[in-house]
Amino acid sequence: MDLSRAYPRSPNVKMAGLVHLARMIDKAQAFKQNQIADYVYPCPLDKIILNFLRIDSDVFANEAMKNGDDEISAWAEETLKDKKPEDFEFINDQILERRPDSEDRLKYFYETRDRIDPSRTDINTWVDLLDLEEGRLPPK
Repeated sequence: MDLSRAYPRSPNVKMAGLVHLARMIDKAQAFKQNQIADYVYPCPLDKIILNFLRIDSDVFANEAMKNGDDEISAWAEETLKDKKPEDFEFINDQILERRPDSEDRLKYFYETRDRIDPSRTDINTWVDLLDLEEGRLPPK
């Protein structure tokens, strides 16, 4: 996937019970193909999923190149079969509710949001900012 020409999937897309996993597949493939553009792999949100799956980012990227969504989803489900629903809920909330955690990140967050749409003061999580930036959220 060439991320200079298309956006990765929304972090809200759920696969194998996890948000962000589908997006991470897109980014890992782009990373391996040197087509990551301005995206970062592994970013802090990727690292949350990678840690939950207990897999190294390079190993995951190699698997993303060799396997499709169905195979990765089946592998993730098997890997996580002993996890409880509340474990998934906790990890998903860690991603969906993540907000800027320092003054410089908050400044960057507001500058990015305001450059796109200063009226969207309702945007306050990284996931919402990504969806706004990539055109998945309607104008206010």
